[in-house]
Amino acid sequence: MRILHLLASPFWSGPAENVALLAQAQRALGHDVTVAVDRKRRDIAAEEPAVPRFQQLGLLDEGGLTLSVKSPPWEIWSDLRALRRRKVDVVHAHFTHDHLVARWGTPKGAVRIRSIHAPRSLRSSLPEAGAYTVPASHLVKQLEGRHRPVQVLPALVDPMFQPSSDRKALRRPLGLEDTHLVGMISTFQQSRRHALGVEAFAAFHQQRPEARLVLVGDGALLEATRVQVKERGLTEQVTFAGYQQGADFARWLQALDEVWILGLGNDWSARAAAQARACGVRVVAVNEGALPELADARVETPTVEAVVTAALSGAKAGTRHPTNEHIARDIMTLYQQAAEPRR
Repeated sequence: MRILHLLASPFWSGPAENVALLAQAQRALGHDVTVAVDRKRRDIAAEEPAVPRFQQLGLLDEGGLTLSVKSPPWEIWSDLRALRRRKVDVVHAHFTHDHLVARWGTPKGAVRIRSIHAPRSLRSSLPEAGAYTVPASHLVKQLEGRHRPVQVLPALVDPMFQPSSDRKALRRPLGLEDTHLVGMISTFQQSRRHALGVEAFAAFHQQRPEARLVLVGDGALLEATRVQVKERGLTEQVTFAGYQQGADFARWLQALDEVWILGLGNDWSARAAAQARACGVRVVAVNEGALPELADARVETPTVEAVVTAALSGAKAGTRHPTNEHIARDIMTLYQQAAEPRR
């Protein structure tokens, strides 16, 4: 099957990694798969660009699509014409701009699929598609009225995320071999609730004096968090690890005993939680997006008391996350369902 993913973003963030892993898994099943991304926006110094990543993976589409929300009407028209000329079986759109281009540009005979990556896309103006995916099971019912197949597209996990054979060796350079290591692994922005995490850790540390907190990431609220840590007298108990990626990020994650995920960004598939579970790290998470389906212990309300209670509960989920191959096979089945005549 010939599959074209449309991802109107220039960034290697949000759903980009999940799309790449899905495309790789589909290709491993024997399908011809490429990913078209935003080729127009280049002023993205603050974030990692997507083009080199998809190029390195051999997935970057070279079909001439600009695919940018910054495109003027004539460039969008050019994208429509270029897409109509493509010989593909599936056009899989991931963002609103992609879906609009696909709505008018899907080649004759191809099926159009739309992935919803955050609830804000679930509105009455959502264009028609042959089938849809959502990032969490509780969102399925919101598309039931369209009478088209709907499938959960969960987080896919890179094979490098697996339990460490020697966690102490990972911790030794940090001087943290005999501690209980808690981590937060996300961009420092309001939605991720780092301020809550620091306050909760201060209370947690009173119960578990051997605990240490590692904050992995960067972002607008990094310095404010440093100030908060200092004011709470936690400087010796908190490590700021900075922005990590690839194998370095995996090693930091493998070193943790548990990770606190107290908010989501623009991808509700909760990929960080799936990565942590794959590394054998306990997940304490708020009730957002797909996090409840991946959490070992749920934080029902984002309060200090609720976080500490969940962290101290010792709860451990027994469910296993599906493999990338399993997820890809489910999505291929969805494509086949979309191609069937409507009844």
